[in-house]
Amino acid sequence: MPGPAAPVARLRHTTRTFLEERLEAGEVSRGELLLVACSGGPDSLALAAAAAFVAPRLGLRAGAVVVDHGLQPGSEAVAQAAGDTCAGLGLAPVEVVRATVTGKGEGPEAGARAARYDALTEASRRHGARAVLLGHTADDQAETVLLALARGSGTRSLAAMAAVRAGFWRPFLTASRADTRDACHALGLVVWDDPTNAVDGPWRTADGRALPRAAVRHRVLPALEEALGPGARAGLVRTARLARDDADLLDQLAEAEYTRIVQDGSEQIALDVGAVVALPPALRLRVLRLAALRAGAAAGGLGHVHVEAMDALVSDWSGQGPTHLPGGVSATRTCGRLVLSAGASGPPGPY
Repeated sequence: MPGPAAPVARLRHTTRTFLEERLEAGEVSRGELLLVACSGGPDSLALAAAAAFVAPRLGLRAGAVVVDHGLQPGSEAVAQAAGDTCAGLGLAPVEVVRATVTGKGEGPEAGARAARYDALTEASRRHGARAVLLGHTADDQAETVLLALARGSGTRSLAAMAAVRAGFWRPFLTASRADTRDACHALGLVVWDDPTNAVDGPWRTADGRALPRAAVRHRVLPALEEALGPGARAGLVRTARLARDDADLLDQLAEAEYTRIVQDGSEQIALDVGAVVALPPALRLRVLRLAALRAGAAAGGLGHVHVEAMDALVSDWSGQGPTHLPGGVSATRTCGRLVLSAGASGPPGPY
């Protein structure tokens, strides 16, 4: 009897290896439930099929959650079709949920992503799942690295997506998008191609350009591979892995330095300026960011420009006033200390 098609076999092996590693690490126990986040696209459908095959053989249960953002005509039918396909693969439970996208000034793409993760988190909690499996591939990882490079981001952003982060797992970060599509074809699964992923899709930037990720996917990466060869994509994925190792170590060192020099108070955090200035820049900026977060600064709004303004208070002091951080936190230099306190008034500072 012939075995599965090559891309199906590769994705099953990738999924099995990933889940075996989670079992060995004690991150999941036999009998626990994993939920696949399925949109109906080739990546998530291929993951649903692989999880349906592999999970029971490892003593795990696998279900699925389909999120309908309600942003496109016919989205309800697309979501229901994806749910039906997941149920047909043997996944259980399968739930189709409707997410409310608010945007909050971030644009439709960011708003949809935030609403999707909120819906997935709530579904995972509701079903008592150990984790939600996401279908991001090595191609998505390469795109994320390029976007981080273009934005001038640091090591943590270049690390791109983690294979395991809190309750979200990404088994396919070493798999190719070509394999997911080919696997769906081999299994006879009807995939849905999200028009927002197209370079001429319905969502545009404020000045009318294609969304950054769509442009990178369809224009930048192909041009890069044409110029540098087919190894460019794999090189970007390797960059993410190396950057993650470096960022993890730097974060650990920053945590240790923060613990050494911080003076925690009930209403404020104080850092000795001399101790902070003595740190190498890579650690100094991380310690300052950590102090801001511990003081209550809003993580989603705290940008590099805020950390640089804090750094100027310790390394380029010329009598400047306080720096105001997102979340109502102020950073002030006084008596040889950098003091961060919540409940600050005044302008929010530059973004």
